[in-house]
Amino acid sequence: MRTVIQRVSEASVLINQLERRSIRRGLMILVGITHEDTVEDISWLVQKIGKLRIFADENGVMNLNVNEINGEVLLISQFTLHASTKKGNRPSYIGAARPETAIPLYNEFIQQLQVEIQKPILTGEFGADMQVQLINDGPVTIIIDSKNKE
Repeated sequence: MRTVIQRVSEASVLINQLERRSIRRGLMILVGITHEDTVEDISWLVQKIGKLRIFADENGVMNLNVNEINGEVLLISQFTLHASTKKGNRPSYIGAARPETAIPLYNEFIQQLQVEIQKPILTGEFGADMQVQLINDGPVTIIIDSKNKE
């Protein structure tokens, strides 16, 4: 499971040109799920994300997590995070999980993250046409992959 985490001052997603969901200060997270991912990957990532100290404290040092600033989270599924560009110029998405595998894991990710940060998570819609807007604060962007625990 691969995530791209961005510290934002605001973020929103427009779903199928109709419904807009938006947050203020917090995290905008893109998540890509592979056919090899499990609930253990989710649990590890959720713990990591919930405790990620990337918000400034009173001294301007990145020392606070999303809970400590009462931040919000916008979570978007994005299968293209597992694009392979090894051969040719057209990315292959064979590493991304099929919907029947990915949707239950995505829903589990949402539930576990809500428990970890103790507030509702706003989301995109799995498989929908979405436009994401954000103001990356910093900018701060962090990639975490559950298969590459650095």
